[in-house]
Amino acid sequence: MIIREQMIEMKKRAWAQRYLLLMLGLLLFGMSDVSGQAKITQKNIDFIAYPDFPEGNSTWGDIGYNPVYNTVYIGVTNHKNNIGFYEYSVSNETMQLKGFINEMAHLRDYQWQGKIHTKIVFNAEGKVIFGTDGGESREEYLMNHPQGYAGGFLMSWDPENEKLTNLGVPMQYESIKDVDVDPETGKIYAISYPQVHFITYDPKTNEQKDYGRLGSAHVPRVIFTDKWGNCYYVDWRQRLVKYEKSQDKLIFARESLPAFEGTPGGFIITGITAYAKDTGSNKIYFVTYGAKLVELETQEHGIGKIRDLGAAFDFVDQPLWKPYIPNLNLGDNGKLYYFIGGHGNYVKDDTSVLMEMDPATLKKRVVLEFPTTEVSEVTGSDIKDKAGNMYFAGRKIQPKRKDAPESLPSIGDKLSIPFMIKFNPEKNIK
Repeated sequence: MIIREQMIEMKKRAWAQRYLLLMLGLLLFGMSDVSGQAKITQKNIDFIAYPDFPEGNSTWGDIGYNPVYNTVYIGVTNHKNNIGFYEYSVSNETMQLKGFINEMAHLRDYQWQGKIHTKIVFNAEGKVIFGTDGGESREEYLMNHPQGYAGGFLMSWDPENEKLTNLGVPMQYESIKDVDVDPETGKIYAISYPQVHFITYDPKTNEQKDYGRLGSAHVPRVIFTDKWGNCYYVDWRQRLVKYEKSQDKLIFARESLPAFEGTPGGFIITGITAYAKDTGSNKIYFVTYGAKLVELETQEHGIGKIRDLGAAFDFVDQPLWKPYIPNLNLGDNGKLYYFIGGHGNYVKDDTSVLMEMDPATLKKRVVLEFPTTEVSEVTGSDIKDKAGNMYFAGRKIQPKRKDAPESLPSIGDKLSIPFMIKFNPEKNIK
């Protein structure tokens, strides 16, 4: 009898082990697609609203992660004359409106600002740096605007004391399209619009230097720095331009960045739309306005090695230079992530797609799709917290009823609703 009971107990254990192995296999299968790659679902992504600014209708590249305070900052605009400044606490998972730029900076009426177009960056102490912009809807060109535009400001936000400091106007009548900061010295780099002047400003000494014009026509929107604090931009031929701080001068690449045959000149001169850094390898990945993915292996002196990673999206029946991609992030898994879509340019009708691209194998895939009523345009470069969560500034467009009140967040004849995107390809976040 005892032997029989022992055999029955052994069979139960064997069946239990088989059941557990079967369940584990099903779980692992559910986490991967047919190619064996990790499956990304709607649980890997979250959309976070901006409170207390009902007429806010848009964001641009104005988002950044502050590693000192473990917070994300975003500028939300009504595309006219008001900019809400937001702080997202990664630890508490809360979004808070810190105030409005014109009020916190004590701007006068003639100093109105339309939006923050620059990314939001941080110095070594965790102070927040950004620049302001006239906004396209306010006609930035002085000769066409009935009121004129005084110029964009450089500004600094102190998170500890919650104080905004106005650092002044680098160039009269010019917007500030992008900024970056040397983490070692705190020197600020800026690019102006519409004349495309490259400017440096040292808040410690109040010293500013103008290095002249680097382009014309449609101004490239993005500058970025390497680990040594050198700054990169492009000129009107889409050649990389590097500010070498050790020499205090600009150096130019001999050749233009890679481009597809037939790429229009207007796309060439608009340069880079987004970037992401791999700090462990000194590599910086970026995407051009002509939808080329590029790898730059940075070095302290000289331009560095450039590698063409190919198309951001593989069309069959459309030009490869067509996709619009003003965003890029690098996951902890070493893969690039970017949304395609915006400004009426989509690779699939009325649909934005989230792409994954492996720089090591050059393999890419669509991991998520969204109708434009849920995600219409996404911006933001190189925003990732310590836990590997990536952040983007998104917005969605929806039809507006004829009887809709004027106070709704609208651009033209459509509702435009901004929100922050939080994404992690390796774990569920909601």
